[in-house]
Amino acid sequence: MTADSSRPNTRRALLACVGLAAAAGGGWWALKHQAASSGEGGQASAGDPLPADFWGKQFDTLEGPALALSSLKGRPLLINFWATWCPPCVKEMPELDRFHREFSGQGWNVLGLAVDSPTPVRGFLAKKPVAFKIGLAGFGGTELAQELGNSVGGLPFSVLIDAHGGIRQRKMGATSFEELAAWAKAFVA
Repeated sequence: MTADSSRPNTRRALLACVGLAAAAGGGWWALKHQAASSGEGGQASAGDPLPADFWGKQFDTLEGPALALSSLKGRPLLINFWATWCPPCVKEMPELDRFHREFSGQGWNVLGLAVDSPTPVRGFLAKKPVAFKIGLAGFGGTELAQELGNSVGGLPFSVLIDAHGGIRQRKMGATSFEELAAWAKAFVA
């Protein structure tokens, strides 16, 4: 191999390294930006306000009648944005269901907003039913998630809203029962 024939390979390797460095830098920036916009560790400032039209929103359900967010007002609410095609979302569903079962008696509501179409949601819930409410947000659910602090648009995304309508916690990524229980115990509803 001559020096001239090795130049294209060296150039490709250099470009690949620059591309990887740029991708890593972009990922780092997105994570930092998400952390900065949602507070350290996902904790929101005490009672960050909800979007002005939040309680006026409603979502289709698999059971028929639309689910109005206003029907959940006045009690602590955990909203989880998820999709059937998202492995971490699927993995955390039993954790969310356990949280619902153990904390609903203490006044908590849990709402899963599926950023998905009805057919896969129906199929998923037929295999792995949950006791909490599921709303069909479709891909428009990403807009609401962004309004609630999900600046990178990823899933799963959870938001804890206190009984007075203030955002108390946000989390990008899968959560666990233990984490959710700690959130619930961290403040008096």
